[in-house]
Order: sequence, then C-alpha cells, then structure tokens
Amino acid sequence: MSTPEISRRTVLARATAITGAAIAASLPTSYLLSSPAYAADANPIPEKVREAVRRAQAWTRRVMTGKLSRTGWEMERVADDGGNIFTRPVPGTPLAGVAVRMGDVETLLVHVIRRFHYEIDTLRKGDVIGWRKPGSVHKGLPEGNQASGTAAQIRPGHYPRGAKGGFFPHQLTVIRDVLAELDGVVRWGGDDPKPDESLFCIDVRPGDDRLTKAAAKLRDWSEEPSKGAGAPVDVLADTRRSKAKSLERRQRRS
Repeated sequence: MSTPEISRRTVLARATAITGAAIAASLPTSYLLSSPAYAADANPIPEKVREAVRRAQAWTRRVMTGKLSRTGWEMERVADDGGNIFTRPVPGTPLAGVAVRMGDVETLLVHVIRRFHYEIDTLRKGDVIGWRKPGSVHKGLPEGNQASGTAAQIRPGHYPRGAKGGFFPHQLTVIRDVLAELDGVVRWGGDDPKPDESLFCIDVRPGDDRLTKAAAKLRDWSEEPSKGAGAPVDVLADTRRSKAKSLERRQRRS
C-alpha cells in the first residue's frame, strides 16, 4: 500500500524537532540550564541551536506524554499535529480514515480493518476508532494501546467491552485467519480476560522484528492482485485453519 506524500512543512517541523532533541540530548545540563545573562554573553552554543532545542522541548511537552502503553509504545497527546499518529486512509472502504501510528503499525491495522470490511461485515463511516486521548482510555487495560496509536476498535457499539459472543462462527473463523496471517503480531481483544471484541492491538514492542517482517509481507502483497485484503482467501483450508488454531491457543494463554 502506497503512502501519500506528507507536506514539506510537516517534514521540516519533524526534522527540526528531531534535530533539536538530538542536540539537547548531547549537551551538558549546565548548557541547557544556563542563566539568560550567561547565555547572552558567554554561551558558546549558537543561538540557532539553542532555538532548535527550545522548539524540541516545546514539541515534546505538547505531543508526548512520557508514558507507555501496555506493549511499550509511548502514548501521545495529539493526532494529526506533528507527532507519530496521523489519520490514514483505509482503501476500499467508506471510512474517512483512521488515526494510527504511521509506518508498520499503520500497515497492519489498516489490513485488519480492510479484511473485516470485505469478509466479516460492511463498515460505514464512524465504525472504526483508532487513536484516543490518553485521558479517555483505561491505561491499565488493552484499550490503553489506542492512546499510542497501536490499536483500533471496530464497531465498538456492537461489541461492548465485557460482552462475548458478538460474532457468528464463520466471522470468528475470519478473525482467527487474519491474526494467523499476521503471525500473531496483532491480538484480538476477545481473547482477553475481560473481553473487548471490538479491539485489535499490536501485540509486540517497538523494534520487534516480527512487526517489521509482517508489514513487509503485506507491502509485497499489495503489488500482487491475487494477494492482500480483498483477494479470495479460503479460510477453511487445512493449513490456514491449523495455523489459526495454534495461534488461538497461544494467545488465549498469554
């Protein structure tokens, strides 16, 4: 799946923030805490560098929380505003988009949503909720992953938290097949002790090779008409069912 271009302003803003943050991390604390008088008269750091540091610090306060979701991804205060979480398109659906963490996480969650739309039930605008503000989620529950952009709820009004049995058997078979297709990198909330059958979460920590490999596989499939979301899939094939059942046992135990 191709990724639309990001505006030059966004790229420059991120580059400035990242550069400033890197500079700030490399500077002695005494430099960053220098008095205004010292900064004006004797600080050897160029004003442009100090301004980049100030902007990076302001960006961090505005966007980042310093708190991690259950799977180790940092929660963010805002979406579509210079951080890592943006509203991304879901091709082939009427959805206006879903706010998720860009990159590999986006690739996997969008794939899940598309297969749900094609094979489980037709989605409509407003049926999917991605990122949610940190203050609006229970941080100790899997839904807290939404605040880091690594989870999405599909039709939460139809599958309320704590309730089971919201899907027909053939729909469950598709869900299990999707999870197995992604090699267990995504977890379904229906397997949690207190189920949330609407919730699908990235189930690995940042930097996990399994996430990178699963996303790369999906990107390769996007170049082949016979593969990927929307392509014909025999979810009852013996090899697929065996893999799905094995993963189901593992994820239910974890």
